[in-house]
Amino acid sequence: MTATVTSVTVELRTDSDDVAISTPRLSWTTASTTGEWTQVGAEIELDGEHLSAVDGRDSVLVAWPFAPIVPRSRHAVRVRVTGNDGVVSEWSEPREFVAAFLADGEWVAPLVGLASPERVAQPALLRTEFMIAAPLVRATLYATAHGAYQVQINGREVDDQILKPGWTPYPRRLIHESTDVTALIAVGANAIGVQIAGAWYTERYGFRVTSPPFYGEQPAAALQLAIEYADGSTDRIVTGPDWRATGEGPIVASGIYDGESHDARREQDGWAQAGFDDGGWHAVRLDSDPMPVPTARTSPAVRAIEERAVEEELVSASGQRILDFGQNLVGRLRIRVRGEAGTVVTLRHAEVLEHGELGVRPLRLAKATDTYTLRGVDEEVWEPAFTFHGFRYAQVTGLPEPIDGDDVTAVVIHSDMRRTGWFESSHEMLNRLHENVVWGIRGNFLYLPTDCPQRDERLGWTGDIQVFAPTASFVYDTNAFLTSWSVDLAMEQDAAGGGIVPFVIPDVLHDAATPAAAWGDAATVVPTVLHERFGDIGVLETQFDSMRGWADCLLALAGDRMLWEGGFQFGDWLDPTAPPHDAALAKTDPHIVASAYLYRSVDFTARAAAILGRHADAERYAALAERVRAAFLSEYVTETGRMMSDAQTAYALAIVFGLSGSSAQRAGMGQRLAELVSENGYRIGTGFVGTPLIADALTATGHLDVAGRLLTQTENPSWLYPVTMGATTIWERWDSMLEDGSINPGEMTSFNHYALGAVADWLHRTVAGLAPAAPGYRVIRIAPQPLAELDHATASLDTPYGPARVAWRREGDRVVVEAEVPANTTAEVILPGREPIAVGSGAHTWTVDSAPPSGS
Repeated sequence: MTATVTSVTVELRTDSDDVAISTPRLSWTTASTTGEWTQVGAEIELDGEHLSAVDGRDSVLVAWPFAPIVPRSRHAVRVRVTGNDGVVSEWSEPREFVAAFLADGEWVAPLVGLASPERVAQPALLRTEFMIAAPLVRATLYATAHGAYQVQINGREVDDQILKPGWTPYPRRLIHESTDVTALIAVGANAIGVQIAGAWYTERYGFRVTSPPFYGEQPAAALQLAIEYADGSTDRIVTGPDWRATGEGPIVASGIYDGESHDARREQDGWAQAGFDDGGWHAVRLDSDPMPVPTARTSPAVRAIEERAVEEELVSASGQRILDFGQNLVGRLRIRVRGEAGTVVTLRHAEVLEHGELGVRPLRLAKATDTYTLRGVDEEVWEPAFTFHGFRYAQVTGLPEPIDGDDVTAVVIHSDMRRTGWFESSHEMLNRLHENVVWGIRGNFLYLPTDCPQRDERLGWTGDIQVFAPTASFVYDTNAFLTSWSVDLAMEQDAAGGGIVPFVIPDVLHDAATPAAAWGDAATVVPTVLHERFGDIGVLETQFDSMRGWADCLLALAGDRMLWEGGFQFGDWLDPTAPPHDAALAKTDPHIVASAYLYRSVDFTARAAAILGRHADAERYAALAERVRAAFLSEYVTETGRMMSDAQTAYALAIVFGLSGSSAQRAGMGQRLAELVSENGYRIGTGFVGTPLIADALTATGHLDVAGRLLTQTENPSWLYPVTMGATTIWERWDSMLEDGSINPGEMTSFNHYALGAVADWLHRTVAGLAPAAPGYRVIRIAPQPLAELDHATASLDTPYGPARVAWRREGDRVVVEAEVPANTTAEVILPGREPIAVGSGAHTWTVDSAPPSGS
């Protein structure tokens, strides 16, 4: 057998067998021992009964070929393929999945909560009991919340998910989980117990002590348990007025920013089991807060992904013991303690140390502190349930003797995405930079792409993910994650009106519904990236109205001049020359940034329309984009390529976005950009907007040597300066920590902010040389450009078609390039000093001449 179907995926999620729609798309990957193998056809089998044929090469997000599936139904699909060698593969292993959605009108559960809360955001326990009179076939729990919830049935937690159902624009979109709980239910008496806390729903946004809860003041949950009996009958247990609640549970207080307080003396044994005496509990309240009909989860759930032990125990300047986990991470602590009842253990968190103490000033108003009050039993193990922190260092105080480091574990949590991409080189500091990028994704992809995970913010800033989406979509399979977030973006855009995309999604900042270049452009850029990297035309279909709305909004602002001028702008945010108190004060004129992004979003909208077959829209927006380009060149660029804003970001924008009128003008731009970098001592001079583009701009205009020196610079500001300072994540500012070990004096300083790590996409595509040449890597571009500073580099990626790899290494004055091209794909190969060639799948090796490494 020359071909084997190695995996089958149903729709987008890879962390679960749940499917959220009735006609899920199918993808499969194939491995083949035959070189240049392509699929000429495939067969799909459903449940061993139904068969459908696919003609041709399509194997990624293939339309569902069968009748729509129905709620709670379980299925298995198998695939076999026929190759261009005429050989038919064996059937793949069955891929089982379950219909996790509900039928129209099937959701009936109201939100319930504590009837008489004593304070804002009061955590609560909810419960009910029910009888099962006959053997079950299946029991499925559907649940959601305003806030966060966890469910126990008969004293056992129903799943391993954390902070369910996550954060969405609650008034417009609410997610429900779907959980098979058949194994937890017995014939006879049963009980459901629910813990709820406020989480994002009751959080105070806006960076002021006086900010009220944005959505509502109290958490609530809604559940319905669908029971199917062996005799064909059904039953349903639903939250309602007969449920009971108490605010006297062990979680005394809980918040995303401040942390969680747990008093183990208040634990009520057996509260989620049948027969518990809830005489001290009260009837629940029926929540009157607005609630859209919940829909099934389409993005990965958040789970505990990793545990890290204490690497070092330090003593602070004030004599406090500090635990160092060796990595800036996102999650919470699990502690094992012994002591007298009533002893209060306090857990404080910080990303960095300053003068030997926890550096907590960057947390601003967030307390990031958990407390645990001992029950007084022999050994107690605890970790908070409804909060998370960004930290590398922690202090655990309150015990008579300092806690042993072996009794403290850091639990890393984030959205459970599949890792897909890797990069490695001969430059150890560069490898650490890439690892810092990975940890930045892990820390900030928690239900939504946040700007930072530690302070009183943790918001879905559109600008950050707009610049970082290509990098994230290489390192992880982000398709389901970012597609779900894009739905929220479109909803908040509709709510803002006029096509305006708010600064943050979900929109919780009262002044955020203002057009801002490079931020609102997430509406056009993120769907474009997802289509390019995952071959997903569906996201363009779903988001096209959002893309068009944003483009029309900007065109209206541009008017007859076809330039975006005036109004609020973030500009090239956090340009290294910007003072600590004014991050928007950049060298590049914000109007240049705005007009460049006007062109890009209109151009991307035209391209999406063409892909979707919307020919009138494609022609209209392409013509408008050309008018914007002409206006930009006339206003901001001389014939020789000198720009009115003589700054690194201005040239990078114009070069990468295609805003030049001739090859000579473009070459002039590139030459001036290289001069600016050289004049700045090969130190970075860009902020959030220019940083993802500058290396590409230099490379595209023949200045790879300058890009290499810029990349490997270690002086401040540079990508590697934080690495020299011990960074294990990407910083918000180039100098979040100063050379003397003190924290940047700016009020806004984070040590886990992925935007400036967007250069990693250039490492993957250009330094290693692995890029998409067609959507979803159906055609791969193999075009490594070896840097003089490196002896070797490798990029590996699990593409939608299977594993791909490009690696190069120096052998004297020659460079050996190796590549692995997945089955059912082809590659275009562009090597130094060679004419481009096309190759098919399989292993390939080439040897080319190259300049020697730096210093040889």
